Amino acid sequence: MKRYEHFIDGKAVAPQSGSYFPTNEPYSGEAWAEIARGTPEDVDLAMASAETAFRAREWRDITATKRGEILRRFADLIVENADALGKIEQRDNGKLIAEVSGQVRNVAQWFYYYAGLADKTSGQVIPINKPGTFNYIKYEPLGVIVAITPWNSPLALTAWKLAPALAAGNTVVVKPSEFTSASLIELARIAIEAGLPKGVFNVVTGFGHEIGDALVRHPLARKIAFTGGEVGGRAVNVAAAEELKPVTLELGGKSPNVILADADIDQAVKGVVSGIFGASGQTCMAGSRLLLHRSIHDDVIARLIEILKGAKIGDPALMDTQIGPIATPSQLEKILSYIDIAKSEGATCAYGGYRLEGPEYGAGQFVAPTIFTDVRNDMRIAQEEVFGPVLSVMSFEDDEEALRIANDTRFGLAAAVWTQNLERSMYFADRLEAGTVWVNNYRSTSFTTTFGGYKDSGIGREGGPDAMREFQHEKSVWITPRPGRDNPFVLG
Repeated sequence: MKRYEHFIDGKAVAPQSGSYFPTNEPYSGEAWAEIARGTPEDVDLAMASAETAFRAREWRDITATKRGEILRRFADLIVENADALGKIEQRDNGKLIAEVSGQVRNVAQWFYYYAGLADKTSGQVIPINKPGTFNYIKYEPLGVIVAITPWNSPLALTAWKLAPALAAGNTVVVKPSEFTSASLIELARIAIEAGLPKGVFNVVTGFGHEIGDALVRHPLARKIAFTGGEVGGRAVNVAAAEELKPVTLELGGKSPNVILADADIDQAVKGVVSGIFGASGQTCMAGSRLLLHRSIHDDVIARLIEILKGAKIGDPALMDTQIGPIATPSQLEKILSYIDIAKSEGATCAYGGYRLEGPEYGAGQFVAPTIFTDVRNDMRIAQEEVFGPVLSVMSFEDDEEALRIANDTRFGLAAAVWTQNLERSMYFADRLEAGTVWVNNYRSTSFTTTFGGYKDSGIGREGGPDAMREFQHEKSVWITPRPGRDNPFVLG
């Protein structure tokens, strides 16, 4: 069985405790590798390595252009190793190989993009109101960044943090989910091959309750970048606040997918399927709340059921599989419990609603794609994040009712509206309370633009040209070229 150590200071480092834990394939249920079980002592080693690297001339004193060159080489190697990285990630979290292959190649694009931006971050000269004095603004790296990333898309969601943080000149310690650590360790090895100085990118593995607090509160940590569930995000935010550390939090969602009566129904239905059943619903931006105009309600439900009846569910390693397993046993139980809750609350299970078992489903870590109709917006199934292939359907009579239902949630990560009327699309885009609004598409993301949430869905933004600012200090510099008594603004 393959064994993965921590990756600290450019090399594999055994855990101080000597302990390891297994990582399992969601499809087969079998352990395929051992992962180092981290302790606060391991955290100290990783943080010290990152701090040393940040202070070292090899990283801190190179030009931004040189940083960009290293990141471009890093991106090249990600492309070269995309198939191997994709297979590791697919094995670890059960995602479809057809989806992971493209996703890993997109990871490289994040590094290409920020490699290009590395030497494009410019300050500004301020026309100051004091004679004989020159003032300018410059941007500097924060220092050691702690990135805590989830199990559903470990490489992609780490790249969203890692690429801009490195481009800005920081060093990073990543703590991946205990369920999906292997691909991040492999990524760190590739970074060294690309020429990233040792200690600039470290990975420490283990359980959140054992090392998470030590990472967030560590005196060398200058910022925490977290993606995960709301409960974990709140804990990170509280701990970081006690240490006066800034955070970026990308948390959960309960995103509305609104189909108006004038929509292209064929395209809208495809968007619904992609939005909630893609990745088996295990994505923060899942379109888990479907809002249908009453005039098209029955037609849309019938079309969705017809598509789901023909979906191929099974081994995620096969290219033609369309719906794969749930990533972890605990997540499987959570999804099944929410299905029971929905039924007890009076929602109608129009399709699915049960666990799939049989030889084609491996160890049986599968949930049938599920559609609930007759859902009220005050039901738990409509308000709480399930993180699985479970769709809650509600109907509305007019645009204002649709917006009221859509916004009546404490989350605000994403939303979509389907209409062929440009004016209505802009009206909805202006009034939907979400960090991302899609019009006639769903789950589109890009390194070129921002992603983040309103309300309980998080703090800060990832992606786009401004993401590097999330990892930089802004410094105001005042210069008096010829100090003296003739300058009334100089004390002395």
